[in-house]
Amino acid sequence: MKHFINIRDIPSKELKKIIFDAKKRKSKRKKFGTLDSDRDFPLKGKLLIQMFEKSSLRTRLSFYIAIKQLDGGALTLRPDELHLNKGGESLLDTAKIISSFGNAFMLRTDSEEKLNILKKYMTIPVINGLSPKSHPTQVLSDVFTIEEIKKKSISKLQICWIGDSNNVLNSLIEASVKFSFKLNIGCPKNYEPNKELLNWVKKNNGKIKIFNDSKEAAIGSDVIFTDKVISMNDKVNKFRKIKNFKKFKVTSAVMKCAKKDAIFLHCLPRGPEVSNDVFLGKQSKVFQQALNRIYVQKSILLYCFEKLR
Repeated sequence: MKHFINIRDIPSKELKKIIFDAKKRKSKRKKFGTLDSDRDFPLKGKLLIQMFEKSSLRTRLSFYIAIKQLDGGALTLRPDELHLNKGGESLLDTAKIISSFGNAFMLRTDSEEKLNILKKYMTIPVINGLSPKSHPTQVLSDVFTIEEIKKKSISKLQICWIGDSNNVLNSLIEASVKFSFKLNIGCPKNYEPNKELLNWVKKNNGKIKIFNDSKEAAIGSDVIFTDKVISMNDKVNKFRKIKNFKKFKVTSAVMKCAKKDAIFLHCLPRGPEVSNDVFLGKQSKVFQQALNRIYVQKSILLYCFEKLR
């Protein structure tokens, strides 16, 4: 049994094995229906319990389809349906109950502390479907998408992030160390990644550069990432923050600074941080990116059950 909480906690060898398995499984499903099981039925009889404390579309859909394609089942819980949300049951008791009924637990949460407590007391794998500081399943799927499109190892590419230093960027930074790729970050001065994470990058010989100009950050890049400026439950002065990011919108002018065959990615949902012509243009691969969540989620589940080949 293994947890999947943060990319930094997982050895590079294991992360690469997840990507390799996802590639194999996707290639074998060309003639399969959405809910047809993989031929090896690797998680037959297993139940994934999901709980979402924040809104979810792609993560909810992809994990449900992922476990079904592995021949398991899924049950989705809402916090307002549980005693936990009403303060009537402890996290410890909740962890023990869910561990007794299910075989894996995926949580999208607004609390790092809650995630860590559940991880401590659960006797089944815990998967982080998004937390305030991390979005590991999203970013590992993004690595898969980049390698699928570029047909080469991400270690040979230059990646660029333009936007806020949020949970997605945190996981992308961790991935840049684990997969050894160059990462340029374009953001305003007061919105740079936290020092603890940057110190970890430095200690592990990461290849990160920070720019306070979006076009400078984009120069020579193979991939341009962005995300919403105002994240879910972002407790900030929204008008001020949007104003501060006005010069960090991904436009066609920014894309022209990257390589001619550069692609654009966005974990969605989108906002004003990207122009329509970029989002809907030929370089945009956002819908392929979203669909690929299914294949990587499958291999993450197999990793947690220690069933990767």
